[in-house]
Amino acid sequence: MILAGGRGTRGRPFTDYIPKAMIPVNGRPLVYHIAKYLSKFDIIDEIIILGNFTGIGKQIEKYFENHISFKKTIKFIQDSQSGTGGDLVHLRSALGESKEFLLWFVDNLCPVDISKMYQFHKDSKTHATIAVRRYRKEETGFAIVKNGIIHEFKEKPIIELQMAECLGIYIINSRIINTIKTKSQQKKDLNLSYDILQPLSKRGKIAAYDIGKIQWLDIDSPTRVERNKELVNSIIKKLG
Repeated sequence: MILAGGRGTRGRPFTDYIPKAMIPVNGRPLVYHIAKYLSKFDIIDEIIILGNFTGIGKQIEKYFENHISFKKTIKFIQDSQSGTGGDLVHLRSALGESKEFLLWFVDNLCPVDISKMYQFHKDSKTHATIAVRRYRKEETGFAIVKNGIIHEFKEKPIIELQMAECLGIYIINSRIINTIKTKSQQKKDLNLSYDILQPLSKRGKIAAYDIGKIQWLDIDSPTRVERNKELVNSIIKKLG
């Protein structure tokens, strides 16, 4: 399931007129690259795009209907603007007998191997698995400083993070939908991480799939794409 809701304040004014999912990346909308990549995996039965299709989000649905043909079925489900967690309750009927589902936040561009991540999830025997990374390539230059003197420059280095950074790619047990439904009766706007997964993490029920040094980029605006052309081109090539 591709979560394509939200405009993204960082992408304004562009996202005031075109949904974040439609940010152009190498001549195609961002959501196209993700859907095409996911459709390659045998473990993916169908592609579900969850978003608000009553406003500018209608552009997403029209794009796939009129221009794109995939081997996998693509479905569109209207959200209810209930947060990253609350909106998932709308998947109940679409999931059928599926025990797990892949959740991909549309602004994540990453050639992670879904088959390997799924096997890791199965082996972990947890309720959910989140893709994380411990290394990040900086966008600015750094310097090694001793006693106020610069001894060496590091141009856009790859640094090791003190904490694992959570990426917007999940494999989730479908039973969590029941938890979301129950909590949505008490709170309308549910955050997936803090309202749904946080309590489970306290019980050791959330696994972390480390992507190592696999490339990843948060596509929050056309400016981010333009500023990271080399990285974007490399990721798109790996997505195939």
